[in-house]
Amino acid sequence: MKILLAPSETKQSGGSAPFRLESLLFEALLPYRSKLLHTYTNIIQRGDISELSEMFGLKKEADILKYKKDIIHEPAMKAIERYTGVAFDYLNYPALNQEAQTYVDEHVILFSNLFGPIRADDLIPEYRLKQGAKVGDIRVEQYYKEHSSDMMEAYLADEDILDLRAGFYDKFYKPSKPYTTLKFLKGGKVVSHWAKAYRGMVLRSVAEANIETLDNFMKLPIPNLQIEEIQTKKNKTEVIYTITE
Repeated sequence: MKILLAPSETKQSGGSAPFRLESLLFEALLPYRSKLLHTYTNIIQRGDISELSEMFGLKKEADILKYKKDIIHEPAMKAIERYTGVAFDYLNYPALNQEAQTYVDEHVILFSNLFGPIRADDLIPEYRLKQGAKVGDIRVEQYYKEHSSDMMEAYLADEDILDLRAGFYDKFYKPSKPYTTLKFLKGGKVVSHWAKAYRGMVLRSVAEANIETLDNFMKLPIPNLQIEEIQTKKNKTEVIYTITE
């Protein structure tokens, strides 16, 4: 089973390893990643604050200048540790035991707004790129959909797929084979922002239980969640949970 996960715009600083673009998932994506990263770096070097503000999704000049650096030469760390948004807080990867961390490393695919599909344990530098922002003339989600979808299809051909991404990331890649997504209800209403927290909780439970198939996932008790309904339309199965806490 592979688990698809969205990134976060917030990142942990630092790192202890060198960054090697060629080491990321899908070596065949290297020329496309290189082109995008070159464009990104050129925009940073031009230093147009309004352009950087749009690309980074930041308004304060001091915040913008923090990311005005050549990320190629910045230290790297595991992607799953680099991202620090709500889902990652609730996953709490550093607190998992070694077996559960290894599970995450081997089963989770992240969809970086700069690097495209990457493994959880791929080493990446700190960077900033607003979700949906263009890099120069490149609309990133379309760019990676065009150049990596076939690679993803081949990579996932023999895998069950649990898709924990927000809907935006369908624009990067949408499976053509059967896959499963989750929806969370509280008081009969769909949870939006805090759905990220519950996705993180689900991933934590899955990793701790070492779940290898969707059949086993469906049998997994998850704290504070109860299955309300399961809907299947075409190749998408949506598990609807009620939050019981």
